[in-house]
Amino acid sequence: MIQKLFPLDKNYILRQAQSVLEEELIDRMVFELKKSYTLLYNPLRLMDPTYERILDTFEFPRDRVRLIYRQLCGIYRYKHGDNQLELLFDGRTHFEKFQEDWASSLVNYTQQLGMHEQYVKTMLRMTILFDTESRAEWAENHCKAFINQFFEIKVVKRQGELKLKVS
Repeated sequence: MIQKLFPLDKNYILRQAQSVLEEELIDRMVFELKKSYTLLYNPLRLMDPTYERILDTFEFPRDRVRLIYRQLCGIYRYKHGDNQLELLFDGRTHFEKFQEDWASSLVNYTQQLGMHEQYVKTMLRMTILFDTESRAEWAENHCKAFINQFFEIKVVKRQGELKLKVS
């Protein structure tokens, strides 16, 4: 449990905004994944069995996507790590602003990642084209490594504590 010494710290509000949007944005990540697959592998949108399966699948292990979502959440918080709240003059709360900023950033992240075959293939293997647990786990590890490399982030684990560093 996180002990909130400063309840109005930007990172607490941002983390709360990210967790509220989690389910909605996981669906958006899968939608962007399907778009990326289409652009990379089937720009003519010819209906073959694989493409049809990708388009028609809405049930898949969401826990795998949730891990990638949370990794992207952490990267966003790291890249936007200042803890000062800005003054808002448009009537929105910081929570609402962070929700909007995070949602647009996540879509941008997934579109950028979707231009790379490695991301698209590994995400498909662990979600829509899920067949075995071992393959999904392998794909998950490769996807996390690719994302860290893409954002030039290195995860360092010391004494049970994870830290992000710029490579």
